[in-house]
Amino acid sequence: MEKSPLGAAAPEKSVPTQRNFIGASRPSAVSAGILAVAIMIASAAPAAGAPAQVVTTQVTATLPQSATSSANQVLVERRTPSYWRVTFNNPPFNIFGPETIPQLNTVITAIENDPNLKVVVFDSAVPGFFLTHYDFVPPLSDSTGLPSGPTGLHPLPDMLVRLSRAPVVSISLIRGRATGVGSELALATDMRFASREKAILSQWEVGAALVPGGGPMARLPRLMGRGRALEILLGADDIDGDLAERYGYVNRSLPDDQLDGFVNALALRISNFDGKAIADTKRLVDFASLPSDPEIAAGWDAFITSVQRPEAQAKITQLMKLGLQTNGEIERKLGHYTETLTQD
Repeated sequence: MEKSPLGAAAPEKSVPTQRNFIGASRPSAVSAGILAVAIMIASAAPAAGAPAQVVTTQVTATLPQSATSSANQVLVERRTPSYWRVTFNNPPFNIFGPETIPQLNTVITAIENDPNLKVVVFDSAVPGFFLTHYDFVPPLSDSTGLPSGPTGLHPLPDMLVRLSRAPVVSISLIRGRATGVGSELALATDMRFASREKAILSQWEVGAALVPGGGPMARLPRLMGRGRALEILLGADDIDGDLAERYGYVNRSLPDDQLDGFVNALALRISNFDGKAIADTKRLVDFASLPSDPEIAAGWDAFITSVQRPEAQAKITQLMKLGLQTNGEIERKLGHYTETLTQD
């Protein structure tokens, strides 16, 4: 089996094919696989200095294979009963795709239903990348064919909406690139803290003739105002930690060596407060600030429409040929490389 220039396996003539996200053919024989989600939960140590106990839970789902598939993309560490860490672990670039969705959904459901949980911090185990863009290798139908989530939205925006509304405080610790889906997940959390030296936030999609699909058009204007939101969305460029702080994209930008300590201390502080008071206060803030479901749904629908346009297909094809999803230089400087794309 040969590899096409776009990273998808070129089909043999005798094998039926289906179209992948960027319009290239891909064998239907490899369109499904069994993926195990391992959620690692490290319990609080019973005494100071005692080793934490680790419990691994396996969740099995039938999913499409992908160039970025990893069996354990989302890891959960229970630091205390009231404080969890959720860590993205899909090297080399923490790309998010349809195979990630059931893994993250398992975590979001656990966050919604654990009666003791008060605070969850999202971070990354992959150097240089918090969470990046959607995976362009699987067939488009692997995304559009997924059943709606509990809100009635597509599973990706559904999970982001549910995270925002959960009675648990959610915090993003951003070290590395939060690009596309990574930015959208960070925006769905209640607070965002960024490394001054290493954080990059980006809604890069317009640079590739796409419309962002995870709700930033609805969330960013509420955080920073219309003009700055349009600058980020239409400029489609990289935003460093300090500018993100000035614009209100993140709560604070901190020196990298202080980021972990600050976020951990804040999370522990909140986790010691009364859960009912936390949930009620957050619910009232949500009422005053969160976008409606139709606003979020419109963004996802626009993304799916945009990705099928010839202009977007051409630009994503160019990016894939340059090395999107395979070349670290392209992934680290995506804002620069979208600017180099031709109109053909």
